Amino acid sequence: MNFKKAIPILNWLPNYQKKWLKGDVIAGVTVSVVLIPQGLAYAMIAGLPPIYGLYAALIPPLIYTIFGTSRNISVGPVAMDSIIVATGVSAIAAVGTEQFINLAILLGFIVGVIQLLFGLFKIGFLVNFISKPVISGFTSGAAVIIALSQVKYILGVQIDKSNGVGELVPAIIKVVGNTNIFDLFIGLSTMVLLIVFKKYLKKLPGPLVVVFIGIVIVKFLGLQVFGISIVGAIPEGLPKFTVPSFNYNTIIDLLPLALTLAIIGFMETFSIGKSIEKREDNAKISANKEFTALGLSNIVGSFFLSYIATSSFSRSAVNNNAGAKTQLSAIFSSIIVGFTLLFLTPVFFFLPKAVIASIIIVAILGLVDYKTPVNLWKYDKKDAVILIITFLVTIVLGVTEGILAGVILSLIMVIYNSTKPHIAVLGRIPGTNMYRNVERFKEVQVEEDILIIRFDSQLNFTNSSYFEDTIIDKVNEKGDKLKLVIINANSLNNVDSSGIHVVKEVFLFLKNKNIELYFTGMIGPVRDTLYKSDLMSDIKFENCFLSVQAAVDAFEAHKNSREIGGDNFKYVQQTNS
Repeated sequence: MNFKKAIPILNWLPNYQKKWLKGDVIAGVTVSVVLIPQGLAYAMIAGLPPIYGLYAALIPPLIYTIFGTSRNISVGPVAMDSIIVATGVSAIAAVGTEQFINLAILLGFIVGVIQLLFGLFKIGFLVNFISKPVISGFTSGAAVIIALSQVKYILGVQIDKSNGVGELVPAIIKVVGNTNIFDLFIGLSTMVLLIVFKKYLKKLPGPLVVVFIGIVIVKFLGLQVFGISIVGAIPEGLPKFTVPSFNYNTIIDLLPLALTLAIIGFMETFSIGKSIEKREDNAKISANKEFTALGLSNIVGSFFLSYIATSSFSRSAVNNNAGAKTQLSAIFSSIIVGFTLLFLTPVFFFLPKAVIASIIIVAILGLVDYKTPVNLWKYDKKDAVILIITFLVTIVLGVTEGILAGVILSLIMVIYNSTKPHIAVLGRIPGTNMYRNVERFKEVQVEEDILIIRFDSQLNFTNSSYFEDTIIDKVNEKGDKLKLVIINANSLNNVDSSGIHVVKEVFLFLKNKNIELYFTGMIGPVRDTLYKSDLMSDIKFENCFLSVQAAVDAFEAHKNSREIGGDNFKYVQQTNS
């Protein structure tokens, strides 16, 4: 076994250069400054005690350092996966209970196993089934739900957990009269500060600053006596090695949720890695190795009380901008998280939950993608509809239902498009040998005895009937004067058994009407299939040409030779083939 190929750290660590250390240390420290408050916040989104966000920020990054292929990806808890955990697990156990915590950790283990298997069996291609519009609609919808779910901390009220806007909004309206004015002031002030930091003071760690200010104000002004909701006691110390609670029925119940999280988590990581890779000269991210790295990160993490971890776009960007040279930056980040767990958790006792909620809301609203649907509507309304429906299903029914609806719609659209691919009737541009779509180029010349058709797709079982019906319809439209059908196969890259059968039927149909059939521009694999199927013996090699013009010229020569009475057509065809 080639260990260097299987374990990426064995490739870069032996070649580590001392001059890279400064960049990795600075990047690791910078990421941890963002990661610690985010970890506390995202654990709350997941319905877990805040400390579990730090657990997820400790072990998974270390494992990813060993097996990951991107030097800039920052692995840990993220908002998107956290809300899926909350909505999915809450259907089985009450939020905040010991059972809920155990299920969230078990879910992380199952997700890890699925991701590991996908990586080992090289199933990274599965991400191709989730389109950009689905991701955009799902992400925007989830962002809206996450933001609304945090309003209760800004208002300082209690709201029952909900998966959809239809339940959240009425619940918020119902309790808005019970708003704690101190929580509201802290929350709104924090959001204003974060926006200022984000817009004007980008070099400063805004989340850490507002966390510090919130703790200081509450502790030294004694605001907790006014009913402000605070984090409270956080357990000290590193997470202990604990085997997740395995139960067959529970695993079956969590499996659909785990599969969703496994794919979404990978897509987040892979898309972030690819976006950073484009800006790096020697970066190369491997889809299947990323699946393996994430899987092992979540499996090992689950034995140390971590719920699901994946990569964060914001932290990965911070890591990259801070000058990270290798994955070693993640080790320094984990060291600081570990130090915090050992010695600094009491500091967060007075941290207002309104501050954490504000961090989440400001960060998450940046995920709402309003540009993509506007742009899609201009050039691809089908994808725009998929995006909008995914968004609506997500905010109304929930995030799992949203992405499932989007994937199903995308697959339906792919199937629909494959059944009715683009077919063009071609005409000649005057004074040239070029042939173009008669519907797009009104000035083209069309001969009454020649029909030229271009089929822009594979010819397979999904569209073979459409291919046959279209040709028959076009032939009938031409009438009795039609003598030749030319199929331009430049865009035809594959023919299956159903396609072969249909071509045979078309050939016989035309033969019965005394209409000749020519092919132009067939690529090698298509020719090979026709030969192996013996269809070429019917079509004949001399009726296949390199270009449409060559086919037309051969037909005109044939027609002229017939009129003269000669029998030199075979020679003409062969010299033009």
